[in-house]
Amino acid sequence: MSTVAVSRLIEKMELVNLTPDIDIKGRKITIPDINRPALQLAGYLQHYEAARVQIIGFVEATYMEGLDPADKKERYEHVLSNNTPCFVFCREIEPDPTFVDVAREKGVPILVTKRATSDFMAEIIRWLNVELAPCISVHGVLVDVYGEGVLITGESGIGKSEAALELIKRGHRLVTDDVVEIRKVSEETLIGSAPDITKHLIELRGIGIVDVKMLFGVSCVKDTQAIDLVIRLEEWDKDKDYDRIGLEENYIEYLGNKVVCHNIPIRPGRNLAIICESAAVNYRQKKMGYNAAQELYSRLQNSFNKKKEDE
Repeated sequence: MSTVAVSRLIEKMELVNLTPDIDIKGRKITIPDINRPALQLAGYLQHYEAARVQIIGFVEATYMEGLDPADKKERYEHVLSNNTPCFVFCREIEPDPTFVDVAREKGVPILVTKRATSDFMAEIIRWLNVELAPCISVHGVLVDVYGEGVLITGESGIGKSEAALELIKRGHRLVTDDVVEIRKVSEETLIGSAPDITKHLIELRGIGIVDVKMLFGVSCVKDTQAIDLVIRLEEWDKDKDYDRIGLEENYIEYLGNKVVCHNIPIRPGRNLAIICESAAVNYRQKKMGYNAAQELYSRLQNSFNKKKEDE
């Protein structure tokens, strides 16, 4: 199960820790959702998601100020759970001293941001969804081609890295070579990235490791990219029937999400870079509503109907 350290959240979101005396080394965030504990502060504790990051905005802080002093500690002890990663106060709101005392007793860190509540919530949810998304690693090359994420897969030595290098020379951007880390950030979107060790590097047999960022410049690399299309390279088999029209799409599944997949046969003389570019542009056309295979089919149907009428 993926986790995010609270210390990393503090660094990423530029938060101020009001309880530095609390040890946060072992505190982890395991759920990408957040919670605003307004109902819980009012005394309704059913279905309270204590394991989420808790956000306090202007409304919650105003309500806390108006609580009866006799009720404060009891309410705060209910919402400050041992398994709560942290509480974040937005708009640089100063927490109630009683709240800070109870938080110290429970060992729950209190953090502060100057951002507005809605803006901070949107940003932290987006970031946690990516960081805590289910993740797998696949063997392949991921390249941004005309804005489309093209994942090139196939057996070792078939030419994936060479195709990626040619695409880079033609102005496209490398995301990762050899190992692609795929994260499922939604039911429709898969995000690919490189492991830190191999980021911006390509392995070329006979040459060795090439640093794309240093050799071709920062405009030729990218840290992450949505995976829109998979191109699977395979050795040419003269006895195998390959799709020559493309009326029906083939798909491959990663983490439960389906991605359009093209099986491309390889033999001497085929320019892989141009094939990848054409596949990316054709996929882009289909998203915009134009399907060349469907257009050919319509022309054939019209020609057939016209011949029947002439007869």
